[in-house]
Amino acid sequence: MTRHEVRVSVASWLLSAGERGNRVTRLDRRHRDGAAWTAGNEVRPLVHGVSYFAELVRCVRLMRAGDLLLFTDWRGDPDQAMSAEGIEISTLLCETATRGVVVKGLVWRSHLDAFAFSEQQNRHLGEEIEAAGGECLRDMRVRLGGSHHQKFMVLRHPGRPQLDIAFVGGIDLCHSRRDDGDHHGDDQPQPFAAAYGPRPPWHDIQLAIRGPAVGDIETVFRERWEDPAPLIRNPIDRIIDALRREDTRPGPLPAQLPDPRPRGSHTVQVLRTYPYRRAARYPFAPEGERSIARAYEKAMARAHTLIYVEDQYFWSVDVAACFAAALRANPGLHLIAVVPRCPDQDGRLSQPPNLVGQQHALDHIRAAGGDRVAIYGIENEAGTPVYVHAKVCVVDDVWASVGSGNLNRRSWTHDSELSCAILDEAGDPRIPLSVSRFGDEARFFARELRLELAREHLGRAPGDDSDLVDPRTAFAAFADSAASLAHWYAGGKQGPRPPGRLRPHDSPRLSRATLTWATPLYRTFYDPDGRPWGLRRRHRF
Repeated sequence: MTRHEVRVSVASWLLSAGERGNRVTRLDRRHRDGAAWTAGNEVRPLVHGVSYFAELVRCVRLMRAGDLLLFTDWRGDPDQAMSAEGIEISTLLCETATRGVVVKGLVWRSHLDAFAFSEQQNRHLGEEIEAAGGECLRDMRVRLGGSHHQKFMVLRHPGRPQLDIAFVGGIDLCHSRRDDGDHHGDDQPQPFAAAYGPRPPWHDIQLAIRGPAVGDIETVFRERWEDPAPLIRNPIDRIIDALRREDTRPGPLPAQLPDPRPRGSHTVQVLRTYPYRRAARYPFAPEGERSIARAYEKAMARAHTLIYVEDQYFWSVDVAACFAAALRANPGLHLIAVVPRCPDQDGRLSQPPNLVGQQHALDHIRAAGGDRVAIYGIENEAGTPVYVHAKVCVVDDVWASVGSGNLNRRSWTHDSELSCAILDEAGDPRIPLSVSRFGDEARFFARELRLELAREHLGRAPGDDSDLVDPRTAFAAFADSAASLAHWYAGGKQGPRPPGRLRPHDSPRLSRATLTWATPLYRTFYDPDGRPWGLRRRHRF
């Protein structure tokens, strides 16, 4: 397959520095040409935890004394196996620090384990890294009830810039994430809703990025690391940390190296969420930052034929509004969304708030698009639901986004998040060359990412995608595959199971009484709003 170069209307799809809405950050000011993105990158999608963990182990083992490893995480389980040979993440990072690599980490301090969070695991990972000579801090500089949800790693190699790489996406260094395309689950599962079985199948994605964008992602880490605010403000926790002699003061970082040289055809824009905080404002985002939300709004305004989404939540009417507006404005626009078949919590009190926001959001989108909207869950070959933890969006096979930010109000306003938007200078030669009303030709990265995910969900072999290349026929192929599997179930599972894993997704309808008590919980705790009051009132990001 021969790719061809196309004229890229980058400014029409990506945010300018002004559109980012955060003039304080170093992220855009560091580019001499004034661009709010970097060109000349090589981006590779790593679908599933097995793929990501194997590549991470390979790259980390190439590091030597004087190199620099930076990482952030929402949850880190020290004993999580990273490969078939069983090396654990704590062992990998500790051995790296022992070799003289400078290892610096920021993990979310987390809420209490009693509420199904990861306070102890994150603390133990940090303790082990510190004992080996690295530095791993627990960071609670968040809005009340919020979290640091960024999951990325940066590897820099003085004198060997060709090895520099960053990993960005939705995959944590923890239990349940190490699954593959067969979706039998991780041998080390974490507690989950019963519908997913004892080893919850897990669908996720991370990006491997080489080129100048590595410098941008490193800058994201440095801004957080150099924040002078205390890591924790709770006085009781500060006393406990002092008694434990926990490291709470970030040590110095080596000077940042020049960005790696261009090496590919991908333009990358680093997108973030930081909440607005009245007290202890982030010095790099004093009014917060909502560039993930703004990037989606700009991309949806250009959507013409197909929006393809995979997301853990797809909550909130405010988030759904830009999708609904695009569907109303373009009668030929279709939307495919792949979401979890069931929430990750199934308690009598915890499940309904998980359903409230999605019910409202999907009702809003379906009212705008009708039968042009298709929502699916996925299952493995045994019929066990697969938990969709991915955060992916492809618009008209031109613009693609992968990261930690979900389609919910929490990720767009309240927690810290990191995503990357990708535009490929290389066009895709397959017909149709363009499905955009603006004449933008399909890009190889965006189209191939959509096709790779579609082949998995439809049970197709590599290359079996002639009816999937055109987004218009792909919508019908998804519908036909899901209908075939539904018919097989309705017929008592007689005969061979049809290929594919798609099941139509219909959230349980909550009664008026349940909505009455679950909606306040949803808005306050499950999907809070981190915007300044003025933006909240105007429903703007």
